[in-house]
Amino acid sequence: MKEKANYGNWVPEKALYMLFGATIILGIIAVAVQVLLGKTVIAIAVGVLCILTMVMAVYMLICHETFAFGKGNMMAGVHEHLVKHLDWDGEGKLLDIGCGAAALTVRCAKAFPKARITAMDYWGVEWNYAKEQCEKNAKIEGVADHISFQKGDAAKLDFPDETFDAAVSNFVFHEVRTAKDKRDVVKEALRVVKKGGVFSFQDMFSQKALYGDMEKFVKILKEEGISEVHYIGNLEKKLDFIPGFVTTPWMISGMGIIYGKK
Repeated sequence: MKEKANYGNWVPEKALYMLFGATIILGIIAVAVQVLLGKTVIAIAVGVLCILTMVMAVYMLICHETFAFGKGNMMAGVHEHLVKHLDWDGEGKLLDIGCGAAALTVRCAKAFPKARITAMDYWGVEWNYAKEQCEKNAKIEGVADHISFQKGDAAKLDFPDETFDAAVSNFVFHEVRTAKDKRDVVKEALRVVKKGGVFSFQDMFSQKALYGDMEKFVKILKEEGISEVHYIGNLEKKLDFIPGFVTTPWMISGMGIIYGKK
């Protein structure tokens, strides 16, 4: 049987194990407190906490299955939406900023088979992704011959100005800890795009705490020489493949896309 690519999930399995494990432990403690100590009030309190933890665990499991490639496919749908907004003929070089496990990278490689793709990520220890996993996924998907992976910082890309014909990024900029102002990460991404090149970036652009007034930011980008910039905010309320139960402040909220031509 052909090996399947492992692209991970926005809800890591590690988090699920921890939540369900905590549910079991709290349940055992609640029973032990009641049976061994006879402390009914404490047992009830721990029991309530156990139930709340179990509810959260089940919710996160449902979200995990909804996001998963080959199951709910919501992550795949989000990537498809991004690529559809990249107005490019696929001739030249493309950069994927914050490639994670290379799911978007592979989608771009299949959508633009003539492109030479560079995918970069910081691959910090807190994430369940690694360069080796990306290379393995690309090989499994049959697109490894025109993708190169490298470690880097999205706040300070290791490329000269106007290197790429196209650039993409998905839910990455807000995670860049080396940049206090996330708008600077967007500008850094645009720096390496050629004049006349195209871009499509999705992130939590509708969260004012991260990006402020996006209409003003779009205006600033145009004033700084970006010839065409489009912004669509609150995508989680507009895309029909995103179910309402994931559109919570702790899951997906304020999703937006900016795309256009430099």
